[in-house]
Amino acid sequence: MSVIEHDFGLKQRESERRFRKLLSLDALHEANVRANPVPYLERASERIYQLEKALFDALQAATLQADDSADTITVSKADYQRLLNCRAIVAAAFDGLVSDDNENPAQD
Repeated sequence: MSVIEHDFGLKQRESERRFRKLLSLDALHEANVRANPVPYLERASERIYQLEKALFDALQAATLQADDSADTITVSKADYQRLLNCRAIVAAAFDGLVSDDNENPAQD
């Protein structure tokens, strides 16, 4: 005797649910995501763009050269180390983003 497995669309519903949660939508949108995903994909694309822009802006702010008229600020060694760690994380994330873009150029 053999068993025929069928998930009755469970994997698709889980994907739709995960997508909906990533976009911070409530459960009422799940059927709309299934019926017409284009507006939701556009929303996701816009969010990705905003995150990329924020990452780029953070990297630019972290790497700006200090001008000569800047005041001296004293911070603890631990705070300075945390700042350097954050800067390294942002730089690594941006480098990963740039390398992904270079490996997968947009098809026009």
